[in-house]
Amino acid sequence: MVHQQRSQARVSPSSDTKDAKAANDIVSLLAPRLAHFAGVARTEHVTRAAQEMQVPQSTLSRAMVRLEQDLGVDLFARRGRTVSLTPAGRSFLGSVERALAEIERAAEEVRADADPATGKVAFGFLHTMGAETVPGLIHAFRADHPRVRFSLVQNYGEAMLEKLRSGELDLCLTSPVPDAPDLVARRLDEQKLRLVVPADHPLASRRRIRLAEAADETFVTLEPGYGMRRITDDLCKEAGFKPRIAFEGEEAETLRGLVAAGLGVALLPPPAFPRPGVVELAVTAPRAAREIGVAWLDGHPDTPPVAAFKKFLISRRGNLLPA
Repeated sequence: MVHQQRSQARVSPSSDTKDAKAANDIVSLLAPRLAHFAGVARTEHVTRAAQEMQVPQSTLSRAMVRLEQDLGVDLFARRGRTVSLTPAGRSFLGSVERALAEIERAAEEVRADADPATGKVAFGFLHTMGAETVPGLIHAFRADHPRVRFSLVQNYGEAMLEKLRSGELDLCLTSPVPDAPDLVARRLDEQKLRLVVPADHPLASRRRIRLAEAADETFVTLEPGYGMRRITDDLCKEAGFKPRIAFEGEEAETLRGLVAAGLGVALLPPPAFPRPGVVELAVTAPRAAREIGVAWLDGHPDTPPVAAFKKFLISRRGNLLPA
């Protein structure tokens, strides 16, 4: 028997790691003192700067001395309580002012996004809901919240859940309704699925079909990882067959185009608008439907506009989708 030997050697931090740590250390030291430095540099007078910033003069003086010690550079030439910038100090001031302005801009931006009346909601949804469902929802919501802004992201279910986890989205409409310990989800509605066939297909004269009758057909489907692909595979398995797949795509209307071209059949939700060249059959068995739900990250605090839109979506339970 061969046993893998564990190395006892200790790995020393690389120079890049040491440099990164040193940079982080200096930033943590400097950051609290930058605004004080900018105030003294602007007034060129410690007492006046202390009064404007409402800090004790002794505190401000000590902060400037420590800042110079941390940098190892003289930033000020001192004459009593009056100071003037050295060349190094003037160079440093330009960068400090840009950094402080960027921090102020970022703070204003996040405050604006959280404003109850004019804030922003980062909202994700499935491609199949982009033409009609989501525009209708936002239109209805803005009747009472006319100035709330939206950042909209269309994607497939798993990709949107990852964006929730990374903080890129506040909420998403997805299917199937996720069941994960780090997410909260609410079922909102159900959407019946149809078997879409070419207009000249032998089945096109039918209005209803049992899915088992399509066992010998060639299917076009969404790619693996999409919720509709998983639903298609599961329904076909329940009907007693494994679908023979000719084409895989990323968007439902593209699949309808492939069906219209006679390249296969597909299980899809209803279209927003009628598509020429195809016929859509109700599936009587097995029960063919997908659940639609809203999901968000568990424990993630909501801004007022996100909380309002979440409440609105949940209030539409059972009435989310167009009739």
